[in-house]
Amino acid sequence: MSSTDRLQRYVADECGSCTDEDLSERLAELEELNESVGGSDLETDVDLLSALANETRYKIVRMLHAADDDELCVCELSPLLDVSDSAISHALSQLTDAGLVTRRKEGKWRMYRATPRANAVLVALDGSRSL
Repeated sequence: MSSTDRLQRYVADECGSCTDEDLSERLAELEELNESVGGSDLETDVDLLSALANETRYKIVRMLHAADDDELCVCELSPLLDVSDSAISHALSQLTDAGLVTRRKEGKWRMYRATPRANAVLVALDGSRSL
């Protein structure tokens, strides 16, 4: 059974009947819906969510968020995380690529800070817990 056969059955159940015109109209509505959620924003959002879908990366973003406007150095994160320095470095690179963390070099140290987007996502997550 094709997906349009199932859709046709659904429309018929909902409306009492389903002509080819009804099916075409519903398919056009669904295609418009699909186009409205696609595009580059979708890919960027999936990258962001993928970056947060790891305990170490999520904890790093949480710690940077909790630090408010303060920056943290890798040397400050390392004692708090139960992973290797290279794993922390890799996690920070992924978070930076996803736009959740910014970094700047200060002498031989790299300083990290949560971005406004990371802060907004974490505030939304915190607020959603009580729903």
